Amino acid sequence: MILFRYCRLLNNRNLIFLRLKNHNKNIFHIKFISHDNVKNINIKLSNGSEIKLSTGKYARFTNGSVIATIGDTSIMTTVVRKNVLSENSIIPLTVNYRQKAAAIGRIPTNFLRRELGYTDHEILISRLIDRSLRPLFPPKYSYETQIVCNLLAIDGINSPDVLSINAASAALSISDIPWNGPVAAVRIGLIDNMYVINPSKRELQQSKLNLVLSCMSRNLIVMIEGSANDILEPELRKAIKIGIKECQIIIHSISELQKEIGKPKLNIVSDENNDVEEFVREFVSDELRKIFNYHFHDKISRDDAIFNLRGRMLESIKNRDSKYTKNALKIFSNICKEIFRSLIFETEKRCDGRTINELRNINCQVDLFQPLHGSALFQRGQTQVLCTVTLDSIESSLKLDTISMFSSGIKEKNFFLHYEFPPYAINETGKLIGMDRREIGHGALAEKGLQSVIPQDYPFAIRLTSEVLESNGSSSMASICGGSLALMNAGVPILSPVAGVAMGLVCNSTDNADLKEDNYKILTDISGIEDHLGDMDFKIAGTKKGFTAFQADIKIPGIPFNVIIKTIQNAHLAKNQIINIMNKVISSPTNNKKTNKPVLDTIEIPIHQRRKFLGIGGLNIKKIFDETGVNIYSINDTVFSIFAPNQNAMDEAKYIINKILETQEEPVLIFGDIYTAKITEIREIGVMVTLYPTMIPTLLPNSQLDQRKIHHPDVLGLNVGDEIKVKYFGRDPVNGRIRLSRKVLQIPVMQTNFDTAKG
Repeated sequence: MILFRYCRLLNNRNLIFLRLKNHNKNIFHIKFISHDNVKNINIKLSNGSEIKLSTGKYARFTNGSVIATIGDTSIMTTVVRKNVLSENSIIPLTVNYRQKAAAIGRIPTNFLRRELGYTDHEILISRLIDRSLRPLFPPKYSYETQIVCNLLAIDGINSPDVLSINAASAALSISDIPWNGPVAAVRIGLIDNMYVINPSKRELQQSKLNLVLSCMSRNLIVMIEGSANDILEPELRKAIKIGIKECQIIIHSISELQKEIGKPKLNIVSDENNDVEEFVREFVSDELRKIFNYHFHDKISRDDAIFNLRGRMLESIKNRDSKYTKNALKIFSNICKEIFRSLIFETEKRCDGRTINELRNINCQVDLFQPLHGSALFQRGQTQVLCTVTLDSIESSLKLDTISMFSSGIKEKNFFLHYEFPPYAINETGKLIGMDRREIGHGALAEKGLQSVIPQDYPFAIRLTSEVLESNGSSSMASICGGSLALMNAGVPILSPVAGVAMGLVCNSTDNADLKEDNYKILTDISGIEDHLGDMDFKIAGTKKGFTAFQADIKIPGIPFNVIIKTIQNAHLAKNQIINIMNKVISSPTNNKKTNKPVLDTIEIPIHQRRKFLGIGGLNIKKIFDETGVNIYSINDTVFSIFAPNQNAMDEAKYIINKILETQEEPVLIFGDIYTAKITEIREIGVMVTLYPTMIPTLLPNSQLDQRKIHHPDVLGLNVGDEIKVKYFGRDPVNGRIRLSRKVLQIPVMQTNFDTAKG
């Protein structure tokens, strides 16, 4: 075992000197950490902005560390891998994006005043980075790897998400981790028919397109993520083309940095056994072909057949030779994938019997439960989603945390979608609380798909809940379809019905940059197994006219532009077919007013009655809410918004309001006349008085009680119930309060003294 004896820093030579002891032998290891290794590069983009990448100064114990800066927004990205092989069957990559309150000059507002759990915004950016990097790792790479992106500073103009992808790409490129990069990412906006590269936060709010594109060399696309305001297919095609061209500038610069200071890549040694592969292939190939060719299998029966075959294969290997079991499972998975894909090319059919462009059977139903504001069930194949809509007051809108608000430019959302994926949806057990990254990501995508058709001036907050009851692929797109139906059932005036579809891809070429039509198949409406064993999961949503959301998960090192465009064209035809099916159930927002549907109204209160309407400390408002469930909010000094959960509650609340404001015929008070006022309360600042029985008590301040300056009414011997003479001076034009005075009726003190002396 190696023991550290001592470690000291030789400052004059900028290096670390370690002395180690191993089995009575002294071993000396010197690791140079010189400031001369600091390297900066500046990347000029076509829009005039500049990305600065810096490495070699910070976090030098990592495998790779890069600080990326654009404007005054800076991200530090580090990548570290373990030296021990992982037993994980998938690439053991973890990406964590962390936003810090210090980056915007704030202190966290929680009790501990420190960063706690991950916000949805952080998780979504982490997924964005992960999906841009993961496809480029070698399939046999199995070292646990963690990429951490720390937000150091943000200027409120430049977004940190795209910058994080570029920083992570640079950090992986200069590290010793085998990776087929670099990749580069840009954001493309469309403002007034002009395409803008990396638009600012303010520009993005005016853009009809928000597209994040990650590419690698040779114009291959690795990741697509975005939303749009019903953008047309030619506009989307041009945006992708511009983004690919811009990415090549960044890729070239990162490649130059890698050549200059990149570490030698780790050599991955394969431990495959050809004898094991030959045995497994001979044992399972024929039966796998039968399973995948039997089109009457559903998800459960097909999985059971595959698992049964795998179990028999493992049992046979154990009986044959125990050393064969090491790679048998991995080889079995590879053979499953190979046979599944080859059958698509051979038969032009998929494992469930559908043709390449055929949709699964679709069934829709709305208005499932009467007490709900809106509900819909969307069934596509063995994917079943229940969507419910809840309408509430606009004050119930979702508020974002301070840092996410500052970086995204969104303060609150009056429409938000919550996606739930319980374990029973795939015949499993598990926890029903908490949200994992997948659920947050799928919910955000479905929300983007529907956001653009929600009227911006809609007076209610809308919560759309999508619960997956069965899942066999494409549940997020089913959430968009079901959500569109539920919104129309709730009477929300959406601009157009929206549908979503997941597109797949199967390639049999080793050169992705030069895919011929014979070398790939684009699959429409993929199921779970096609997603798992295919090369792409491209989710696309939109109306009959255009597109509202898109997300491409690509599992191979890049896909050519022409394949992506053809996929988008096929998806456009597919979503229009789905909308036609949905329209047979409901095609426009319903006009049927449910008895439980919320109601919104306004009421104008004269300023002089505002205090009577609100009550002391807002007591009347609280009483109305407790008795009827109606919320009342102030819009301005005289207008109030009334939100009621239903019409009956609204009627009851208005009845109470009328009773509060109801007054008997009030006497007309004449400016300058003298009246008898009754004291109802003694306060430190004055006395509360009424001029007639139904009048709300008004304040007669100390300054108007007596000619002399007093600090409390007690010095005048006034008591509750006493009657005093006052003069009326009308109402205050600002707050509507009655203005009264007692002192103007008194004889001046100096005059009284003079008369006494004279007498």
